Amino acid sequence: MDNLLTISGSPHVHANESIKKIMYSVIYAMIPAMLVSFYFFGLDAVRVLAISVVACVLVEFLIQKYLIKGDLTINDGSAIITGVLLAFNVPSSLSTWIIIVGAIVSIGIAKMAFGGVGKNPFNPALVGRVFLLISFPVQMTTWPIAKPLFGNSTLDAVTGATFLGNLKDQVNNLEAGKVTVGQLIEKGLPQYNELGDIVGYQVTNYQDLLLGQMGGSLGEISVIALILGAIFMLAKKTITWQIPVAYLGSAFVFAGIFWLINPDVYINPLYHMIAGGLILGVFYMATDMVSSPMSVKGQIVFGIGCGVITMVIRFWGGYPEGVSFAILIMNAFAPVINRGFKPARFGKLKMV
Repeated sequence: MDNLLTISGSPHVHANESIKKIMYSVIYAMIPAMLVSFYFFGLDAVRVLAISVVACVLVEFLIQKYLIKGDLTINDGSAIITGVLLAFNVPSSLSTWIIIVGAIVSIGIAKMAFGGVGKNPFNPALVGRVFLLISFPVQMTTWPIAKPLFGNSTLDAVTGATFLGNLKDQVNNLEAGKVTVGQLIEKGLPQYNELGDIVGYQVTNYQDLLLGQMGGSLGEISVIALILGAIFMLAKKTITWQIPVAYLGSAFVFAGIFWLINPDVYINPLYHMIAGGLILGVFYMATDMVSSPMSVKGQIVFGIGCGVITMVIRFWGGYPEGVSFAILIMNAFAPVINRGFKPARFGKLKMV
């Protein structure tokens, strides 16, 4: 007798949507950030993105074809998203073979080892990114300075630290009172040549951070491009507002408290909102419906946890950025949050 029920992985949503439609909505939303990365990093950005996407799709195809031997799912867009997000989380100078290693970890270990799309407990691209960061720390923290394709750069530097990385490097001087965080930003953050010598200083203001004129990974440099994509996803209801609002709100409040206590050492929380990978993580990775909680209350708790952990790592951790670690840690808590915020069963009477 044929089975009457088909059991599949989450998400379980009754709507006129499909996995393919949802995935491609996310891909369309990332196009502005892709174009900005091409503008600032040129053919290197194209190379990283193309290799990452092709490698992720190929790894998923090979595993399904020769190991799992199930239905092929490479057309649903999930592997493409993982490839784009992995590329968005690495520098444009990263070697081709390291990108391929990241794709193998992201798809082979973080996704297919758990059964494929809808069954992975952690965001695959973030698993790949953290693996590369731990395994190849020098290559993953060598940031080419963003130079527009049209126009001249004021610096001849080849590489430079990110905005948050520069602040982390100066933390001893800040805590010793030799310079305030405001004076450091006003003076400019040091930029280095390929020999490690300081060749100049670059003032990083809100405009630089919003437009992308700074060092960083492909997908984090332009906040405006990321927000345009986020608005598109919210309008299409591909994502909901709960996690982004809770994430950004908790991070802003946490950073604001310490800024009010000691503004000489702790930076204005507005910088934290638009610097680093916060916007990328908030809208494109923390909102992953597979690895985040299902209930509204659970999503708010999830977002608050991500925001607080991100700021704790940024302030006192060994890395200048904490978004990837924060989201992965809260991914691990998602099943617990789901159990703690179960909706009432249909037909169950509430006790008055």
